[in-house]
Amino acid sequence: MKTLSRDLSWLRFNARVLQETQSPTVPLLERLKFLAIFSSNLDEFFKVRVATLRRLVKLKKKTRAKLNERPKRELRKVLEEVSRQQEEFGVTFREQLLPELHRNHIHLLNEAELTDKQREWTKQYFQHKVRDLLSPVVLDETLHHLFLKDQTVYLTFFLSQPRDPKAKLADERVLIMELPTKRHGGRFVRLPDEGEERYVLFLDDVIRVGAAELFPAYEQIAVNAIKLSRDAELDIEEEVSGDLMEKIRSSLGKRATGFPARLLFDPEMPQETLRAIKQKTGITDEELVEGSRYHNFRDFFGFPEFDEPSFYYAGRPALPHPTLPRTGSLLAAIGQRDHLLHPPYQSFDYVTRLLREAATDPRVSAISITLYRVASKSAVVKALLKAAKHGKQVTAIVELKARFDEESNLFWSDKLQRAGANVIFTPPELKVHSKLLLIARREDDESTRRYGYFSTGNFNESTSQLYTDHGLFTADERLTREAEGVFDYLRDQQTVPELEHLLVAPFGLRPGLNALIDFEIKQAQKGEEAYIILKVNSVEDRGMIAKLYEASAAGVRVELIVRGIGCLVPGQAGFSENITQRGLVDRFLEHSRVYVFAHGGEEKVFVSSADWMTRNLDRRVEVAFPILDEALRAEVRFLLDLQRHDTVKARDFENNYLEPEDGKKPLQAQEATYAWLKGLRRRQREASTKTEPEKKQKS
Repeated sequence: MKTLSRDLSWLRFNARVLQETQSPTVPLLERLKFLAIFSSNLDEFFKVRVATLRRLVKLKKKTRAKLNERPKRELRKVLEEVSRQQEEFGVTFREQLLPELHRNHIHLLNEAELTDKQREWTKQYFQHKVRDLLSPVVLDETLHHLFLKDQTVYLTFFLSQPRDPKAKLADERVLIMELPTKRHGGRFVRLPDEGEERYVLFLDDVIRVGAAELFPAYEQIAVNAIKLSRDAELDIEEEVSGDLMEKIRSSLGKRATGFPARLLFDPEMPQETLRAIKQKTGITDEELVEGSRYHNFRDFFGFPEFDEPSFYYAGRPALPHPTLPRTGSLLAAIGQRDHLLHPPYQSFDYVTRLLREAATDPRVSAISITLYRVASKSAVVKALLKAAKHGKQVTAIVELKARFDEESNLFWSDKLQRAGANVIFTPPELKVHSKLLLIARREDDESTRRYGYFSTGNFNESTSQLYTDHGLFTADERLTREAEGVFDYLRDQQTVPELEHLLVAPFGLRPGLNALIDFEIKQAQKGEEAYIILKVNSVEDRGMIAKLYEASAAGVRVELIVRGIGCLVPGQAGFSENITQRGLVDRFLEHSRVYVFAHGGEEKVFVSSADWMTRNLDRRVEVAFPILDEALRAEVRFLLDLQRHDTVKARDFENNYLEPEDGKKPLQAQEATYAWLKGLRRRQREASTKTEPEKKQKS
């Protein structure tokens, strides 16, 4: 079965991010942000995937064979592609972005480009704002070991040619210090404007200018940068499980905490400096990666802002929802009908408002929620704390293995426990990735009614401004009853709920998807219309890929919209000629997952937290929920169709931009989505006005 490797597929995704930095349709300073995203993505890739590949390479040959992987070959291919992308990254920065900034009167200078006046200003800035932040460490025989922090830029200093031979100074010295980005308040320094010309300097170059003052005893001072990425210790349970996992544990033994995954270094660095760093840190040539003069381009998120609207995306304030009240009871509105929320186009505040309302409603008895990633100053958790203090039974299923968010989740878990909430941590072998909220309320007839919010996105008001998601507010008992069963399962990990509508991993999602695909295959074999449309972040699971190949061979039309990892190879004669694939990278991060099945003319639409990866289907708690309301189902389909027909930001499997058909205008899905949702309230009012005379006439 032909597939593309997971890691090379992910690198294709990051190549699409890099394309955004090169696109003239993206505002200038937004292109710098995509440069930062590319850099940040690549850092995480090394911390997680490259580190994992290197661990797998060290396994015994028999154990590697059982993994059905060839990690050494894969690692070589990955590093070759990373090297190619980094070279393209450098060319993009130097030959496209810097000249474009220059044409727009913004000059990102290095210390050699400063005028005498600017150099004098920079020396003064160094003296008053930077010097006291510096703490160089000498790499000599008195230092036995040097520990470098993860994802932190360090400057090295190679000192030579003492000015005074009688001073008995070492002929050569190597020093290192952390670049004080946080303590300084950012990576960049804005120099005084000169007319309409604006000037910016890296903090690194401010220190280069001040180096002579810092080390006055030496004639020659070479200043270079390094950055270390450490192994994020992705549990291999994410990749394999069962008896084989035990053999891998036995083969690997105890892992070193935060083992170096990559040391980026300036190619102009003197060999004496690099040799000293390797000696003091224990880093080997295997971890060395030639970088550039500057590292941590993710710091471009903090590039100085300028009063020029054309440098940025046009403002897109979050829209009010067309059917949820701006004031008044959300519980009452949800009790009347289902509502779909589409962050970031619509405000996530409806979720936090619902929680705050439930916290103080005397009829609400219980709130249950899954927390995967929350904001650092989480309004969601603050509402839960308020609910606990008002005597509500609050149950929070907290995922402690949400990569890079463990510390934040522990902090809020402690707060919830202290407030009296029932905090449940999932066991090591079961990660909870679903996004569920359930509110139990006593109604006027004394019956208990449940109100739910099912989402593709986290309960995180910060990322809700950047990630595109779908969320369903519902009191439909068909869904809320089954959601209660999911929470019962999460409480004891034993009681598997009986489900008719929800598809829930790890016990029901894979079989449910297989059954839906099998139905399409049978329809195609009978000559009936059969199609599958999937919008996901990743398609990696070999079993599901094989099933889609089987469907394609049977004549089922399969359309994939894959943001990230796509291991399926479309358009191949004999097994995937009926499969197409596109990916979309734009202003917002595409995060929602939608599964559509023709289903014999009675189309089924599921919205989900789950990608089609083995870990999501078999080793996580994920929920795919159907859109049962006909109007809302049409709404999801319309928004999905905009992405299916995007001809501005969509790329094909080979990362080629898709062009509009002759005579058709270009379509940019995210812009069209905002415009359509903005007019939705007006269109619904107009439709309501038109039907009102009809109702009167009938009466």
